[in-house]
Amino acid sequence: MTGIMVSASTGAMNSLLGKLTTLMGEQFAKMKNLRKEVKYIRDELGSMKDALGRLADVDEPDPQTKSWRNTLRELSYDIEDIIDDFIQNIGEKDKKSGFVRKTIRRLKTSRARHRIAGQIEEIKKLVHETSDRHRRYDLDKIIPQSSNVVAIDPRVKTLYEKAANLVGMEGPKNELVDWLIDEEKQLKVVSVVGFGGLGKTTLANVVYQRLKGDFAYGAFVPVSQTPNIPNLLRSLLSQLGTQPPIDACDSHLIDKLRECLQTKRYLIIIDDLWDVSAWEFIKCAFPENDLASRVIVTTRSLQVARACCSPHNEYILQMKPLSNEDSRMLFFGRIFGSEDICPYHLRDVSVDILKKCGGLPLAIISIAGLLASEGPKEEEWEHVRNSLGSMSGTKLTLNGMRQILNLSYKHLPSHLKTCLLYLAMYPEDYTIDRSDLERQWLAEGFISKETGQDVEKNARTYFNELVNRSLVQPVEFDCEGAVTECKVHDMMLDLILLKCKEENFLSIVDGSEAITEEEYKVRRLSLRLIDSDNGILPENISLSQVRSVMIFGPSGKIPPLSKFKFLRVLFVKNHSTMDLTGMNELYQLRYVMTGYGLQLPRQIRGLQQLETLDTNNSSIPTDIVHLPHLSHLDIGYRCKLPDGIGNMKSLRFLRVFHLNFETNSLDNYKGLGELTNMRNLSLSGKCGDEDAGVRRMDVLCTSLRKLCKLESLYIDSIQGCMDGLSLAPCSLQRLHCGTFDWWGCWFSRVPNWTRQLHNLRELQFQVAELLDDGVGILGGLPHLVDLGLYVRRSPKQMIIIDGRGAFPVLKHFDIGLSRASYLIFQSGAMPMVQRLGLTFKMDVQKQNGAGPAGIEHLAALEEVSANITACFVATESEKTCAESAFRSIVDRHPDNPRTVVRFYPWQFFMGD
Repeated sequence: MTGIMVSASTGAMNSLLGKLTTLMGEQFAKMKNLRKEVKYIRDELGSMKDALGRLADVDEPDPQTKSWRNTLRELSYDIEDIIDDFIQNIGEKDKKSGFVRKTIRRLKTSRARHRIAGQIEEIKKLVHETSDRHRRYDLDKIIPQSSNVVAIDPRVKTLYEKAANLVGMEGPKNELVDWLIDEEKQLKVVSVVGFGGLGKTTLANVVYQRLKGDFAYGAFVPVSQTPNIPNLLRSLLSQLGTQPPIDACDSHLIDKLRECLQTKRYLIIIDDLWDVSAWEFIKCAFPENDLASRVIVTTRSLQVARACCSPHNEYILQMKPLSNEDSRMLFFGRIFGSEDICPYHLRDVSVDILKKCGGLPLAIISIAGLLASEGPKEEEWEHVRNSLGSMSGTKLTLNGMRQILNLSYKHLPSHLKTCLLYLAMYPEDYTIDRSDLERQWLAEGFISKETGQDVEKNARTYFNELVNRSLVQPVEFDCEGAVTECKVHDMMLDLILLKCKEENFLSIVDGSEAITEEEYKVRRLSLRLIDSDNGILPENISLSQVRSVMIFGPSGKIPPLSKFKFLRVLFVKNHSTMDLTGMNELYQLRYVMTGYGLQLPRQIRGLQQLETLDTNNSSIPTDIVHLPHLSHLDIGYRCKLPDGIGNMKSLRFLRVFHLNFETNSLDNYKGLGELTNMRNLSLSGKCGDEDAGVRRMDVLCTSLRKLCKLESLYIDSIQGCMDGLSLAPCSLQRLHCGTFDWWGCWFSRVPNWTRQLHNLRELQFQVAELLDDGVGILGGLPHLVDLGLYVRRSPKQMIIIDGRGAFPVLKHFDIGLSRASYLIFQSGAMPMVQRLGLTFKMDVQKQNGAGPAGIEHLAALEEVSANITACFVATESEKTCAESAFRSIVDRHPDNPRTVVRFYPWQFFMGD
């Protein structure tokens, strides 16, 4: 793909050449000497650029060629920094005059001419030396390998679920479930052991999702190869609903956990445990309470597995490679959907490839992702077969697995290699938010910016391509099957880190190994500052050239921001003491995420390139409205927007616009309508009472109707009736109104303007009552896929979903009613619904409230869940009776959909 700005293999070469061309433009015509020198530099670098790109596709260049490639890559970064500094200096003094006049006037001073001449001469010398080496090595004779770009696979969610949850898992899953649901009342620990990539985590997660509804508490905690026990304990407490103080000691954390779990039945997964000593510490948090609690430990070590289960070694499940049949099902299912569709000319080569994968699911999925991107080209498949080593079920080795994953990496286009390597900025087992990652790629310049292209859509395409090729693992999906969160398998991360070291792509500081004087400069820095109060970097190390900094952990001393002169990305997670004072001077900064507790500088107007600001600070600088490129602003729920937001024309994402009178002025209500590039908007608070509130609501509706590109609207934390809200932007795809409980915002009935939302795909809101016309309005939305509807009061008549074409594409339907029996599905109703969620009150006196009628008519139904509320006075016997009655209704469905029943003491509804 052309137009790529920065890449792992070519550094900043493409971006640099574009900037050199700018310096040679007509506006610099009078500066002949400058243009002459710049032209020489550009021509020399241009002649080497193609060779550098070709070298990216060479498997093993000779040492001299490799050295030249690395030197030129680093040189491109350094030259771009000099050019950026030059452009910034000549443009910042006189904001009122034009760029050309400023440039020429400043260059007339002898001091400026001398400094610029020195910089250009330094660049020229370095380029000349590098160019001479290029000619000596005769690198132009290098022949590149071909690479292709895969299209987005619309079946990615289905393919992932089949690969992860079905193939080869049924036997081990049933065995594990049987161990966990027996009548043993004492705490039981079971272990799942096997080589990396065999599917231990997948198996544990499948079992966890199936059984967690039967336990009062559940948690899934990854450990990693170098575990941080305090953080692990904090994560466990957090999943159990308790937030411990950041500075709590280990013993205090364990005491809190034991207190939390002592009277509850719990199911906890400890994933990827590496050593016995860690287990000896972790197990202290699990009390013996005779409530049939269970713990699952996954590990690669049989010694660790035995230590966890001791003295009951019969509860060790050893994972085995997939059988030949399961391997074929996984392989062909990922590429073609089934083996029957595989072209005949690919059958033999497929058998050979599968033999070399040795029944290892991760290897099979990785190679299948690669071949799916290549298409049914026999020569490409034969090349893959010939490039693979061999792994048999008895010889699963790290090197063999790495060789298979490396083949998938080598076949990536250069722009995807760059994006993949950036994932190593996150710690092992970290759940990565897709949107954060995409904006970081944009800030770094990894995404194509050709004329007429939407760079955010390009970033989404890049991400989807990595998912399609099975190089990242999906964690969460939205209702349309798009991946919203992902992880990197630890074996893939191992390969990525090797590549990062080869390309000097990033450096990691985690306390295990101090960063030292390296051959090349640090370009990106990931700081894992757990339990470190000392300086984490040598004082003499240069940081000005660092482009991304990510900081994880609550402690550790951070170098002053003033040292990071050319920083593009600043990501701070859980660090509350960092000084952001110097941030305003970082004129290349494009992405900032600061989390909780950090105080932003009083002024940030100097951040003229800033695209993303994500902060939970209580206040933001008033000059934020003068940032011309800011497109993503996330300020949390307590932050006040300054007046003048109508100037922020580039905004595409805003969370949150507060409706409170103290937080936003009426001028800001009006200014909201000027943000015509807005795609995603969140509103919070209340407009006000009586006349002032009505006026503000009118202004708000007028502004919202002007947002012709708005795709997502979220209205949260607003109490009371919202009948005054009237909007119908035809572009709207997602509308979420309030939280689903009795005190949130609601409509008296389904608004009539809803029928105009022809592009709506997701809708969640509350109504006081649901009448036939409301059902008709919602059923007539042609693209509605996900519907969450909560009815506050008992219906005056039955709610009937007919089978005459309503809800034609709906897949997920969640509805809250005081009694589930008010709902009736007629034959042919909701033909595409796969998941049905019901929330209703428990009525121990009336058994006719057990469930809706006609569930068996939902032809595509796969899953039914029931949240039964107002159970604070119900006995265990009554709960059992209610669950049995509900399950008996679902059992009428011929396909036996998965059923989950949960009980809650509180009530979601106003009452009858």
